[in-house]
This record gives sequence, C-alpha cells and structure tokens, in this order.
Amino acid sequence: MTRDNREGGRAVQVGVPRSMDERDFARFAQFIHETCGIKLQRAKKTMLEARLQKRLRVLGLESYSAYASYLFSPRGLELELSYLIDCVTTNTTDFFRESRHFDYLLQSALPYWYAENGTARPFGIWSAGCSIGAEPYTLSMVCTEFSELRPGFRFDILATDISGQALSAAVRAIYTEDQARGVPDALKRKYLLRSKDRARRMVRIVPELRRQVTFKRLNFMEDFRLDRQMDVVFCRNVIIYFDRPTQEVLLGRLSDQLRVGGHMFIGHSESLTGMGLPLRQVEPTIYIKTGERRHSG
Repeated sequence: MTRDNREGGRAVQVGVPRSMDERDFARFAQFIHETCGIKLQRAKKTMLEARLQKRLRVLGLESYSAYASYLFSPRGLELELSYLIDCVTTNTTDFFRESRHFDYLLQSALPYWYAENGTARPFGIWSAGCSIGAEPYTLSMVCTEFSELRPGFRFDILATDISGQALSAAVRAIYTEDQARGVPDALKRKYLLRSKDRARRMVRIVPELRRQVTFKRLNFMEDFRLDRQMDVVFCRNVIIYFDRPTQEVLLGRLSDQLRVGGHMFIGHSESLTGMGLPLRQVEPTIYIKTGERRHSG
C-alpha cells in the first residue's frame, strides 16, 4: 500500500492497522455523536475500522491511535473532519425508493396544493439528507410530470446533506444504469441521457431537471433556518442514525421549516410516535402539519 504523506512528500508503504482499541473507539464515537448526531453503538466498531482504513492509508498512519492523535489536533480538525463524516455516513440510495411516497405526492399532495395556490408561488420541497441525489432528482421528475398538465405550475427543490463527497456526486448527476434501475422506462427515456460510450453503462440527469435542484451542505447538529418554510419535507432513513433525544429535537426543527398544511415524509422504519409534534399521520410514514409547534422557554 502507498500514499503521499500529509505534507505532499514521497509515497510510503503502510500496512493494515491492528484492531482499534476500546478507548479510541469511545473517543471517535463521542466525537461523531457530538459533531453530527450519529450514534455509533459498540457493534459498529468493526464497520468504523473498515471505513477508516482508507484514510489511514492515505495519511500514512499505521494505527487508529495515530489517526486519533491527528484528528484531534488543531490541524486535523481543520483538514480531516469532512473525511471522517464521509466515512461514517451511508451514501447509498435509490431512485423512486419507497415509491408509494411519490404516488401520494403526485396523486394527493400536489393536486391539493395546486387547487389552493395555483401559480401564486413556487411549490417548495426540501430533501433533507439527499445523499448522492437520487431522491431530489426523483422529486424533480415527479413535479415536472405534474407540471405538464398544469400551466404555470412552478417548483423548486432544496437538497441538503452533511457529506461533501455525497453532494459532489449529486451535483455531477451521473449514475450507473444499475443505480438508475428504479426509474420507470418511460421516464428514463425523457429524463436520462445515456453515455455515448454504451459499454460504460452510465446515465446523466437531463439539465432541465438539474436546474430545479439546489444542493447545500447542512449539518443537523448546527443551528439552521431555511429562507422560507417548505410545502414538503422528505427526511427518510436519516433519524434512524440518531438517539431518541436527538431525533425529537431534529424533527421539531424540521417541522418548524414546514408550512401548515404541508407534508413530511419519513422512512418506513422510522416513527414519530410520542414526540408531540404538530403533525398528523395521513398514511404510514406520511404526515401533514396541523399547526405551529409550541417552543419551550
């Protein structure tokens, strides 16, 4: 194994590091929880070891203890934090994942909103935890399809994620044909551009869909407030990585960014039960905002 050292010098040989000791794992887990809200249980130690091995090779470090010393130095915190976040976040997703959410959006939420608002303002969507872009581009396809029979209908999509690596991939909007397998054939023909080199089996989202999406980096553990309230918030398969107190705080802040009458979509393995949010369930994992949240203090 080779790498260039941190100061840009010559490549050196680095072996596979020994197992991470418990003290180092505890330090990493606490730091990750405090920085981005993700709770790493003891069972995730092997996963963390495997994901950090590439960073150790790149940096020319021979142990996880040496990586911890580097990470928690002033220089390490400045240069390495984004790489650590990329290592511990899962950036895989599918187009039209949990397809009934998009059916509901197209058949219920959008028609109701259009009947109420028409062309008065754009329909605002937030894809919170957008990963590599499959979700916001799916939303762009659905809204574009809806607009074809509704003159003057406008929409815009804000897509955020904590991972800079995932956001870079989302902005490129280039996927393998296997990654795009969930897109219905009729929509593939309209919205996916195939590589001129067919052997590469790559596709790219068409420009008119890409223009509807704005990508931004956002850490849910930092203070945030959007420029305006949204009509729809998709936050799916995100809160499962947080402990219960963090989930409640985050979902309260997400609901603050949603207009009364707007919809929130969560993942199939997630629940808002017992959280006291101003949201009413209309279908499994689909909620409508019924009023403003009461803030304590």
